Amino acid sequence: MDPNHPFFDKIEQNTNVKKEDIFSLANSVANANFQDEQTVRQIVSRVAQMANTSISKDKEEQIVKAIVDNDVPMDFSSLAKMFDKK
Repeated sequence: MDPNHPFFDKIEQNTNVKKEDIFSLANSVANANFQDEQTVRQIVSRVAQMANTSISKDKEEQIVKAIVDNDVPMDFSSLAKMFDKK
C-alpha cells in the first residue's frame, strides 16, 4: 500500500486519524481471525478509540456481526471504492 495514495489523505481529513495510525492498525490486524467474535470486538474498539468516538452496543453488534458473517468487503480496492462514493 502506498501511504501517499490520496485515499489515505481523505481518511485522515475525514476522521482526524493519522495515516501512521492507520498503517499501524493495518499491520496489527494483518493476520487477525475475522471469524473470531472476540478479535473483531477488540479491533472495533481500537478503531473507535483511534477515531476518538464511541459506538453504541447496538452499533457494535451490527458491525461485529457484519464482519464475522463476512458481509463487508475486506480488500483494499473494495474499501477504497466505498469511501469514494459521494
